Amino acid sequence: MADRVTVIGWDGSPLTAAARAALGAATLVAGAAHHLELPEVPAGAERIRLGSAALAARRVAGHRGTAVVLADGDPGFFGVVRTLRAPEFGLEVEVVPAVSSVATAFARAGMPWDDAHVVVAHPRTLRRAVNVCRAHTKVAVLTSPGAGPAELGLLMEGVHRTFVICEELGTVREQVSVVTSDKAADHTWRDPNVVIVIGGRTAATASGGWIAGRDPAAGPRGWTLPADAYGGDLGEGEREPLRVSQLARLGPGLGDLVWDIGCGSGAFATEAARAGAAVIAVDSDPRACAHTDSTARRHGVQLQIVHGTAPQVLEDLPEPDVVRVGGGGAAVVLAVADRRPQRIVTHAATRDAAERIGRELTEHGYRVECALLQSVELDTKAWTETERSVAFLLSGVLPTRTV
Repeated sequence: MADRVTVIGWDGSPLTAAARAALGAATLVAGAAHHLELPEVPAGAERIRLGSAALAARRVAGHRGTAVVLADGDPGFFGVVRTLRAPEFGLEVEVVPAVSSVATAFARAGMPWDDAHVVVAHPRTLRRAVNVCRAHTKVAVLTSPGAGPAELGLLMEGVHRTFVICEELGTVREQVSVVTSDKAADHTWRDPNVVIVIGGRTAATASGGWIAGRDPAAGPRGWTLPADAYGGDLGEGEREPLRVSQLARLGPGLGDLVWDIGCGSGAFATEAARAGAAVIAVDSDPRACAHTDSTARRHGVQLQIVHGTAPQVLEDLPEPDVVRVGGGGAAVVLAVADRRPQRIVTHAATRDAAERIGRELTEHGYRVECALLQSVELDTKAWTETERSVAFLLSGVLPTRTV
């Protein structure tokens, strides 16, 4: 095992005295090509090109001597420190940090970033990173080959955002470009790069926050809001008790893409977006689409609204994680099941309709649950019944899902 392992962050600034001393004593240095060309790297040290962090960690763990690992930005922020400290390598490390590439990117853009989400985009996580960009107004994306600005732009189809693309920060080839998301795929971008994704409607908030990213307490409390928050007199499939149960079964959250088919007033779509998820709201009625857009604006959330008739309109939509079917019946539920979301919820007015949908979902490999929900609202002044609703709530869950 290496006698000593020092991880040095590099942001293009001159190395600190501590970093120079560690490098000067190194018998093994791991880093990217531009790191290994630094004049402070000892001529006699073994050099490892840092591609796979796990492979480099294994080489460092097997080295007898003093090792240094060089990394861009702050190596403790989505960086190599996590891999080096993994139990299978048994490494204790000293860290000499630098300014993170995210902080540098926002500095180049002249923007604050305490209200930004930060995500990592690899080919396996690209879709979830895009969903965060769909759902939020300021996101920094740490990209990788195969999951860069062009791929982000292609997957953002239907959602307008501005990309601030910062290439090779801290080097003589540093370049900052501003393009719209639909134009990002028209260029070839150099690695490494950071993309700041901004745009969309914002809720009115006080200046200065208390937590990084989106304030979880922003807006009114509660998973669901009463009917008057959405214009009053909602349809049978949108009443609060049913929405509460649907949200609880779907559990939408940050990184998820939700389809809300038959969005009606936009109540469910808005509440899924308030939970941090990206939402595509679909309805065949243009008045429902307009109402949903108005609801989203009033509550300061991001929705993509698609006017069209399901199931045909669903064919070109990006893959969902969870889906609420508020209208369209069994035919729409089955079309959704063919896309294999992890969870589906819907409701039926009769037991026969519920059984038919349940059987079809089971045949598609979903584990099905059904509950009869009955709610009675009372006027608490006179304690008399004001409204009664009854619905069969169906939920389908795939046993496993790779995301």
